[in-house]
Amino acid sequence: MSIEEIQKDIVEEFSLYDDWMDKYGYLIELGNQLKELDPIYKTDQYLIKGCQSRVWLVAEKRDGKIYFKGESDAVIVKGLVALLLRVVSGRYPKEIIDNDLHFIEDLGLTRHLSPTRSNGLLAMVKQIRLYAVAYNRLDN
Repeated sequence: MSIEEIQKDIVEEFSLYDDWMDKYGYLIELGNQLKELDPIYKTDQYLIKGCQSRVWLVAEKRDGKIYFKGESDAVIVKGLVALLLRVVSGRYPKEIIDNDLHFIEDLGLTRHLSPTRSNGLLAMVKQIRLYAVAYNRLDN
């Protein structure tokens, strides 16, 4: 499944909910399903700067693809991490670089999240892209 197809699936899933309280509930549910990050990664090295809550993001390259793991200490943000990882984990660096993560705007996340959560989400996307650019350079 392509990044574009996954983003469309996510938008469709969220369209099943009429109001934002239900959408937040779904985000929390997604976060609760996220596999717990090994405590060895819960260090400043993997901490995302720009997030009010604590968010850790780890990238590992295997067979040319980047696999991400992440977690947050805030329930809604943990759901945002789960969404992002669903879209970008297991992708080639160039795929991440070449694709716009428009599902964030399509869902209205930046409009419905608090400014600090919205900034944190953008910081996570920025860090994912930085990992992709760095790993892509290693390939070339």
